[in-house]
Amino acid sequence: MQMITPIYAGLLTLVFLALSIMVIRQRFAVRTSVGDAGDKGMIKRMRTQANFAEYVPLGLILMLSAELQSAPAMAVHAMGASLLVGRICHAIGMSRTPQVFLLRQIGILLTFAMLALTALGLIGHALL
Repeated sequence: MQMITPIYAGLLTLVFLALSIMVIRQRFAVRTSVGDAGDKGMIKRMRTQANFAEYVPLGLILMLSAELQSAPAMAVHAMGASLLVGRICHAIGMSRTPQVFLLRQIGILLTFAMLALTALGLIGHALL
């Protein structure tokens, strides 16, 4: 049986690298290697990257746990797609000036739904 979670782990890592490159480019633009130099663009890029980094690891852990508990492949793909699309929507919405709040809201909704539903499913499966 082929594992599904590594596909989404790889895709999410590529998104994280893109967000990291945005931070690095801004660091060169404002000529700072540490901190935000008081630059609003730098702060926005750093928070966009950090927000991604705060949610994705937990999502992948939950997803892998569900897959290891033999969750149906379609359910695992739904988890991965929700996390991936949610985090991309949130990053795009947050990184724009002005922010695109609808994309941020969609991203938050998809991410939180994935986390909550997967967590509840894992708990339920473990208790049965």
